[in-house]
Amino acid sequence: MEKIFLDQQPFIEKNDSKEKVIALGYFDGVHLGHRQVIEKAVEIASEKGLESAVMTFYPHPSVVLSPNKAREDCLTPLEEKADLIEKLGVGLLVFVHFDLQLSRLSPQDFVDHYLIKFHAKHVVAGYDFTFGRMAEGNMDNIDQFSRSMFSYTTVPKVERFGEKVSTTHIRRLITEGAVDDAAVLLGRPYQITGSVGHGDQRGRTLGFPTANVETDHPYVMPANGIYAVRMNVDGESMDGICSIGTRPTFYQQKEAKTTVEVFLLNFSGDLYGKHVTVDWYKRLRSEIKFSGADRLIAQMETDKKDTAAYFKNLKE
Repeated sequence: MEKIFLDQQPFIEKNDSKEKVIALGYFDGVHLGHRQVIEKAVEIASEKGLESAVMTFYPHPSVVLSPNKAREDCLTPLEEKADLIEKLGVGLLVFVHFDLQLSRLSPQDFVDHYLIKFHAKHVVAGYDFTFGRMAEGNMDNIDQFSRSMFSYTTVPKVERFGEKVSTTHIRRLITEGAVDDAAVLLGRPYQITGSVGHGDQRGRTLGFPTANVETDHPYVMPANGIYAVRMNVDGESMDGICSIGTRPTFYQQKEAKTTVEVFLLNFSGDLYGKHVTVDWYKRLRSEIKFSGADRLIAQMETDKKDTAAYFKNLKE
């Protein structure tokens, strides 16, 4: 899959004359609703013998339009978004830098400079996609801006649990700890990436050596607590217990920072410096302040059994 990053209005070279089916959207999470949009574009491109393309935007428009309420964390950083989109069979991915200049374009100028100029012959987007200044362009009026240069398909609302599948809903589920429900809407477990760094070694002294995961990007993070997870390292996926929180048994709130620590059920070895991914499956319990190390160790033994049982049932 070819990737293009545009920091200003596109300049299209003469040899880039491929006619395209373009899927439009922000696509953070590449969830079930997003996948329907992208898969529809790939399907139509195949039927028409055209190139399939996705046009998405960065950073989130709120960073430019609502700085006081900016969405600076994300479900899928650009590299991960690209990987997920590539797996859907897309031929070209265009990242458009969203800035004040872009936000002030009229719907007609957006269509002229970013769709027609890119040789769009068909456009696919969700029913609630908007474009142009003050979101004046949408899938109900896009035809009047197309100059009869392209046709379009509007993908209807996708629902689960009686609610629209949306990035906002998934973000809320994750921050509440409902990572299993979020996985249903994503079509896969929620995932973060990072490197294993040196923590305070406390888990090792308790008999539960943990990998201290330092994230690569500003992810939406699950609520503090204990989770059944799988950690992927060097191509191998291993079951584990993840503690995310401030370790209140040992630290006062004012001095504590949030950490992500993973204990692998059947592993011994050195993971320091390794690049890893963590797949979040199920929240087992909330974070608890114990009276001492002995009580914490007893609970961790229970957590270990619960995690093993969870993944055993998952396989059956």
